Amino acid sequence: MIRILVILSVAFAFIAGCGKETHKLQMPEDMPEDFRFSVSFGYGEDYKNEINTYNGTVTKDLVTKGTASAALAFSTDELQSIYGKMKDIAILEEKQFPQKGNCSQTPSSTDSWKITGNGEMKTLSWTNEYCDMTKDAKDLLDLRSYIQKILEGKYAYKALPAAEGGYD
Repeated sequence: MIRILVILSVAFAFIAGCGKETHKLQMPEDMPEDFRFSVSFGYGEDYKNEINTYNGTVTKDLVTKGTASAALAFSTDELQSIYGKMKDIAILEEKQFPQKGNCSQTPSSTDSWKITGNGEMKTLSWTNEYCDMTKDAKDLLDLRSYIQKILEGKYAYKALPAAEGGYD
């Protein structure tokens, strides 16, 4: 009888240990005071473009002329709008990104995100190297495009030099 109880105890302990407990990050309804994000993106191994609200900077890839940076601040309304878009796509939940398959494209770009809010931080990265675009990757690309549109209307960004050259 004791042998059966020991075996059952070990079995239950094993089963309980196999349960996958994950800490699901949630975005509060209202934008938290500590909301910040950065997104770095670009072609090749270097992600020369960056929008960084932690440092209050924007960096632009000038291709053959290196990079140029400027101080940048989003208004509270702009940050709330960006936060709302992040919430809409559930940016803190697990994402599915394109995986290596039969097809790849060159040049390809990579996006690396860091998002902080409510004392939590999430990082994620994806590449368009692989031909199949997932919904999550498209959502992040649309989000980055939305942020870039806001950025392109700002004087500090407009004052940066134009890029020269291109990527093959």
